[in-house]
Amino acid sequence: MSQEKQLQKDYGSVKRAEKFYNNQQIDHLNDMMIQFISNQEIMFIATSDNEGNCDNSIRAGKKGFISVINEKTLLYPEYRGNGVYASLGNIVENPHIGILLVDFLNTTIGLHINGQAEIIDTPEGVHDPLAERWVSVTVEEAYIHCSKHIPLLQKVDKKIHWNTDDQKLKGGNYFEVKKPTEQGSAHQPTTRSESQSE
Repeated sequence: MSQEKQLQKDYGSVKRAEKFYNNQQIDHLNDMMIQFISNQEIMFIATSDNEGNCDNSIRAGKKGFISVINEKTLLYPEYRGNGVYASLGNIVENPHIGILLVDFLNTTIGLHINGQAEIIDTPEGVHDPLAERWVSVTVEEAYIHCSKHIPLLQKVDKKIHWNTDDQKLKGGNYFEVKKPTEQGSAHQPTTRSESQSE
């Protein structure tokens, strides 16, 4: 018995869980899920290495940046980032991936997608000049994240600077973790406005 099932038994939620499995979870993307994905501009991804060390991250793009190839396959682009490749490194070691898309602006509904991920440099039939490479996901589970705890937000205008390395536009030293230079001092405080302008 999986620990998921064991906890359902221990905590008395077996019937509630079975109702979810039977009525909410499927092993592919249906038409409404595909339409939902096409309207999203952000998604959250969860990966881990082969020892189970986890990492989560955000991916963003214009509407349609996630390409649904068919009911079992989707592709998302990897744009220029910090060069660490934490998520991609995890995928190489352990292909399991969890994706969460949330519609904060209209329905306050979320969509979970779990599956197997693979890095692809040049997929056929998909083009995005900003993409450095792509991740292909084979869907194993797809299910709703209910709206009851998701806030309704309002979108405001913000110019997006795709693939920039400009530190000010990226947020600078917002959390003040940058190591001091030889001329600087580790004990000299940095103001928030100064940190964002670096």
